[in-house]
Amino acid sequence: MVKPVSTSLTAPDDKDNGIAAYRLTSLPEVAALLRKLYTDRVRLNLSSEHGDSYTTILWGLDVERDFLSFAADPHDPQLQALLEAKEVVVLGYVDNIKVQFDASNLVLVHGATESALNAAYPREVFRFQRRDNFRTRPVLQSAPMARMRHPVIPDMELTLRILDVSITGCAILLPNDVPPLQPGIIVNQVQIQLNHETHFSSALSLHHVTLTNADSRGTRLGCEMLLLNAEAKHALQRYINQTQKLRRLMSVH
Repeated sequence: MVKPVSTSLTAPDDKDNGIAAYRLTSLPEVAALLRKLYTDRVRLNLSSEHGDSYTTILWGLDVERDFLSFAADPHDPQLQALLEAKEVVVLGYVDNIKVQFDASNLVLVHGATESALNAAYPREVFRFQRRDNFRTRPVLQSAPMARMRHPVIPDMELTLRILDVSITGCAILLPNDVPPLQPGIIVNQVQIQLNHETHFSSALSLHHVTLTNADSRGTRLGCEMLLLNAEAKHALQRYINQTQKLRRLMSVH
C-alpha cells in the first residue's frame, strides 16, 4: 500500500462572502467525499503556487494512519517540481461538484514495481456547486485576451480572444489553425487581460468545446477560472459591473 505526506496551499479566501458554507470539516463528510474521488477514479489536478501541475488519481486512503496517496510517475519532471513546492492544492470534479483541498507533507514512496505520492489526510475539504453565472460580453472598444502556452505544445505561445466572462469563468475563441484542446484539461499560469486596468493570472479548467459558425473561424472554449486570489476576484467583479453599466448606457443612447 502507501505511506506518509507534507506541504500546504492556500484554500479559498475566507474573506469571500459565505465561503464557510463550502468548507467541510466533519471527518465522516470529508472521508465520504474522498472515498468518492477514490472509487470513481476521478482525475485530480495537483498544482503548486508556482504553476507546476500534475494530473493523477487517488491510489489509497488511510484515515487511521492519517495519510492518502496518489498514483505517481517518479520520472515525471512536473512531479519533482511539486515535491519542492511549499503549497500544493488538489482539484477535481464529482458529478457537478468542484472538490478542492490542500496536500501537505508530500513524500514520494517507491515500491517494488510502482511508486506513490503520499500526503497528509486533509482535515478540511472545499466543495463548490457549479452554477450558471450571468456572462458579460466585452464592449466593442475593449479586446480582452488570454495569454498562455499550449498545454500540449509548451513552446507554442497563444494569445486568444475572450468572448465573454462571468465571475467564475470565461469563453475563449481558439482559432482553427491552432491544435485543438480537449475537455478536462487544466491550463496553468494563464494571463487574463480584460482591459488596461484589469489583468490577473489564473488557471483555466476546460469544460466545454463548441464548434462555432464558419464565419468565426474558430472553436469556443468554455473555461472555469481556478485559484483566483481575493484581489483578482474583486478586479473581475469590478470589470463585470462596469461593463454591464456601460452596456446599459449604450443601449439608452
